[in-house]
Amino acid sequence: MAYSLGDGRDGPEAGQQAMRTALETMGLSVGDRLFDLEKDAGINASLLVEGGSAVLSLPFLKVQCPVPDEWQAAARESGKVYLICSVRPWPEAVPGRPVDEARLRAFVSDEEMLGESAHVLMPVRRIQG
Repeated sequence: MAYSLGDGRDGPEAGQQAMRTALETMGLSVGDRLFDLEKDAGINASLLVEGGSAVLSLPFLKVQCPVPDEWQAAARESGKVYLICSVRPWPEAVPGRPVDEARLRAFVSDEEMLGESAHVLMPVRRIQG
């Protein structure tokens, strides 16, 4: 999941618009379909899963985060992950601080948030060696 904290100098509304614009600029739309990057050409996004980490690269964001072994194994086995890029800010999810499962579930299952998100099925890439 990718989201804004909504803490930019122009406030959460400006952050929402900036996220929507960034997603649309890269060829994604918000709320109307599932994009499959193996079929939808021309969308510049990738996900590398290696060594207990996931590295998400979008034109406006590059982030690396640790992932549990079971998540990494499941991602490798299926070969794809489901990415939600939320236009709605999530100020409670501060980087480096854990979010409890109930809060995560509440945010991820909120129908309004899901309707205001880009949904992307991403192939899992690994370092070739």
